Amino acid sequence: MSDVTITRSEEDGRGTYYAHVAGSGSVGRLTWVERNGVRVAEHTLVPPEIGGRGVAALLVEALIGDAREQGFRVDPTCSYVAAKFDQRPEWADLRA
Repeated sequence: MSDVTITRSEEDGRGTYYAHVAGSGSVGRLTWVERNGVRVAEHTLVPPEIGGRGVAALLVEALIGDAREQGFRVDPTCSYVAAKFDQRPEWADLRA
């Protein structure tokens, strides 16, 4: 989806992926905390104003892309992230 921009912030073993949708002030988020070198995906939140556009999936894909590039594994505590892992068997090697 070309009208969504994903940004990231990270500090002190915690981080957030943000999904900014063009033309909207609403922002989707995926939060994580690091435990023993694993990023625990805690919550994915997409406000109703920007829902139904695949925003949550883009947030998870950004996390997975970073896991591949940076070499960390993901504990999908968030039910949405866990469901995406179940749908994408090619991500199994990244699941902690």
